[in-house]
Amino acid sequence: MSHTISTASKESGRQYHKVTTPFDRFIVMLSLRIGGEKAKEYERFIKFAVVGALGFLIDAGAVLVLQNTVLPPVNELGEALATNVALTQSIAFFLAVCSNFVWNRLWTYPDSRSQSAQRQLTQFVIVSAIGWVIRTIWIALSYEPFGRFSTSVLSQLSTDYAPALLDQHKIGTMVALFFGVIAVMFWNFLANRYWTYNDVD
Repeated sequence: MSHTISTASKESGRQYHKVTTPFDRFIVMLSLRIGGEKAKEYERFIKFAVVGALGFLIDAGAVLVLQNTVLPPVNELGEALATNVALTQSIAFFLAVCSNFVWNRLWTYPDSRSQSAQRQLTQFVIVSAIGWVIRTIWIALSYEPFGRFSTSVLSQLSTDYAPALLDQHKIGTMVALFFGVIAVMFWNFLANRYWTYNDVD
């Protein structure tokens, strides 16, 4: 479980809230071991990746729920609904961004307080929106080929498996989402580190 503590900033003397988790000690030790003089940056990247993993769970979970309820990736005739795929992953992305901003502000960059939360949120959303555009284009172009490939592999592994077109598109969306999230994570970390949270040492 996490909890919030107040810490005084060395530079300004102002109080800021910092979330601590059971993982903190392990992350610090790992960062010191692999990072040397840049241990703090490694610590931030690891925390950013953990926050991103949580965001991915929210993201993927929302995609699964939406595709299996109100926004299926194909219609009754089996025709692909690219608009539904784009809308589904956009809603999921928004939910993940909200989680990521809160966790990054309170856990990854708790010492970044020279800018207001509103300004940081605006910058974080801009960075995330650029990542969203990249990711949306990637998923729209790749989910069908990934779906065909994935269901072909699954069919070869299990002769009893006969994938429906709906399954193919769902699996393809998840595979494309997985690769898209990894690529966009590096963009998000670098852009946020050197723009949104550029006031930390």
